[in-house]
Amino acid sequence: MLLPVTTDPRHRGHPDGCPYQEQRRRLLGEIEDEVRKTREYLGTDTLDPRVMSALGSIPRHEFVPEGSRHLAYENSPLPIGHGQTISQPYIVAVMTHLLEIRPDDAILEIGTGCGYQTAVLAELATSVYSIEYVPELARDAAARLARLGYRNIELRTGDGSLGWPEAAPFDGIIVTAAAQRVPLALVAQLKAGRRMVLPIGRAREEQELSIVVGGQRGPVVARPILPVAFVPLKGG
Repeated sequence: MLLPVTTDPRHRGHPDGCPYQEQRRRLLGEIEDEVRKTREYLGTDTLDPRVMSALGSIPRHEFVPEGSRHLAYENSPLPIGHGQTISQPYIVAVMTHLLEIRPDDAILEIGTGCGYQTAVLAELATSVYSIEYVPELARDAAARLARLGYRNIELRTGDGSLGWPEAAPFDGIIVTAAAQRVPLALVAQLKAGRRMVLPIGRAREEQELSIVVGGQRGPVVARPILPVAFVPLKGG
């Protein structure tokens, strides 16, 4: 089911006279500190400044339940209902950085959730296609992203493991739930030389945030980057 967030030219404004500016600045500092602490995993001690700018501009408090808004700028995941979470901002920043997004890119996201990661992607790419398995989360995310002014996002409810074949190939794919193995249907929708970033592993067991590069000859190789913990990918 398609949801009404259009792919018209993007709009960067947010209806946000934000009372959380200091909290946002503190959060960005905490992310920078954590990146430095994990540089041996990441291979860098700084992230793409465009990614950090996107995180600094997006009102994360708009993406969490009302009762959790006082925690919105903590560097931690938060529950959003239906057994799902909004990811830790550090992880959002790292996954987005690893995608190496270019301004003209079309990005596929598997697992819209509350739409926060979707908004980060939309700040950096020309178009974002996002699939959510839980209809209630998908509807709420579509309404939220439209209210915040995003016009370069298209949302769908369904089995994300199948991807979005009619919009493929994509310049990047991000999966925000843990797959037990690399989803080959998604690899087939990735442009040669571009990246898919996803956690691989079973729920409540060791998972690795990994990079898969499209257009590889022979077996698909997932390069592990960082130990993580995500909810399981739903669907086939």
